[in-house]
Amino acid sequence: MENTVAIASPVENPAAEPPLAVEARGLVKRFGRVRALDGLDLRLRTGEIYGFLGPNGAGKTTTIRILTGLLRPDRGEARVGGADVVRNPVAAKAQIGVVSQQLNLDPDLTVAESLELHGILHGMPRAERRARARELLEFAGLADRAGSLGRTLSGGMKRRVTIVRALLHEPRILFLDEPTVGLDPATRRRLWDLIRSVNRRGVTVLLTTHYIEEAEFLCHRVGILDRGRLIEEGTPRELLEGLGEYAVDLVEEGGTRTRFFPTREAALAFLRQDRAGAGLRRTNLEDLFLQRTGRRVDP
Repeated sequence: MENTVAIASPVENPAAEPPLAVEARGLVKRFGRVRALDGLDLRLRTGEIYGFLGPNGAGKTTTIRILTGLLRPDRGEARVGGADVVRNPVAAKAQIGVVSQQLNLDPDLTVAESLELHGILHGMPRAERRARARELLEFAGLADRAGSLGRTLSGGMKRRVTIVRALLHEPRILFLDEPTVGLDPATRRRLWDLIRSVNRRGVTVLLTTHYIEEAEFLCHRVGILDRGRLIEEGTPRELLEGLGEYAVDLVEEGGTRTRFFPTREAALAFLRQDRAGAGLRRTNLEDLFLQRTGRRVDP
């Protein structure tokens, strides 16, 4: 993974509707007086990378925990790979791999031992789990770290090992809860390469993220969550079409105001009107989030 290559932006999904990998209807979850999910509906297509974008408290992690069987919804239903996560949790969990937000790699086990333990817990035959571990470590650029203890790995390497571990039993769907949080930009790009490579192998990916550029670069579709509701959904291109391709930030008393324009020429014509201190840039998903909620997406 040391020598990464540029990856093209996600291709648009084909017109034919593939079968659903994940489906949720009317999910409600309360924690005391706080309603973390407020009637959430979700449809995740097989073979896509789908990103949840939103601030802390939007409901992203709660959704992941319900879909992976770690929480029961108060209301609503969810299916993963066609299996009901409440009524048939064993069948649902057999189809998924999970990488949690917190790094949970055992510091006193080697990388190979961590993978071996995961394979045993999933009932994989010895020869199969060891062959699969060798293949995935090579795939992730970690073949030379099989004998390294967890505590000796960098943060980026730990993330890559947890993704490899989640893939060991060949899940159809991979859940990634803020997989690159806290990583430096170069390491984050390496993780992006790995996630895209995993997806090209046929694994459906659902990830949560705070990073605007991560969602725009990785995801075929993005869902914007706010206060437990899905308020916007579509490809990054579709979501930005309604705003305009270019933004001009105007520094004024009391804060910054942004105006949006369909073309660069229109934005430049506006700037020529003696707009001192104004800045021109391309619009992004945070602009859309601000327009819809009045709040920023802060890591």
